[in-house]
Amino acid sequence: MSEAILKVTDLSKTFSNESVQQHVLRNLNLEIYKGDFTVIMGNSGSGKSTLLYALSGMDRPTLGKVIYGDEDISGYSNDKLAKFRKNHCGFVFQQNYLNDTMSALDNVMVSGLLKTKDRKALATKAKDLLSKVELDEMDIRKFPTQLSGGQQQRVAVVRGVINDPEILFADEPTGALNSQNTTNVLNILSDLNNEGQSIVMVTHTIKAAERGNRIIYLSDGVISDEINLGEYVGDYKDETNPNQDLAIERHKKLKDFLQEMGW
Repeated sequence: MSEAILKVTDLSKTFSNESVQQHVLRNLNLEIYKGDFTVIMGNSGSGKSTLLYALSGMDRPTLGKVIYGDEDISGYSNDKLAKFRKNHCGFVFQQNYLNDTMSALDNVMVSGLLKTKDRKALATKAKDLLSKVELDEMDIRKFPTQLSGGQQQRVAVVRGVINDPEILFADEPTGALNSQNTTNVLNILSDLNNEGQSIVMVTHTIKAAERGNRIIYLSDGVISDEINLGEYVGDYKDETNPNQDLAIERHKKLKDFLQEMGW
């Protein structure tokens, strides 16, 4: 068993609107392990994104604890939570939230400068990461509106990992992309995970979920079940994939699990 880098105990989240209370998460207990690509799935309204925000310190649970190492961050002040996120977490969202008045490189640099003031070293690192996601020297000088949707999301992924986060949190990171760009971004996330990056991703598609080794299924705010798929072994539809038989078996295992969950 890998090292648990995040634990939640008896986690609940309730939203109140006048006299009405909505219980979105109910007494969850969960561990996230170092090096895992953990995927959170569930039907609409099941609490997927709410759980992601609670795990990452972007939102506070109503009850329960969120523990990184030996520290319960659920009791942190807003300033301490912001510092925690800066030092330990990276984020990628469905919308890229890039600043349209800054170049792709500067969008990444701004995030990196929250943690270091060494602009020269940061620029070298940012350019190297952007090159790894196939953005060349001309691309990184462009404004986001001059880039394709897939290129913009690749910049957003690099921004999310520029500070070497312990965990990269991704909320529907391919939800606004076409099929090819979805594959490109998922390939980047898989490559990052292969290099040791811990990832927690919310998704509603099998195509994205297949990249995870651990799938957690939420239903009405509780964990219904989970499944361990093992490492991603490539596209099950790719006849040139030397692991195609294993990939087909893996895909069927995930599909059967989701059908059992009522997905």
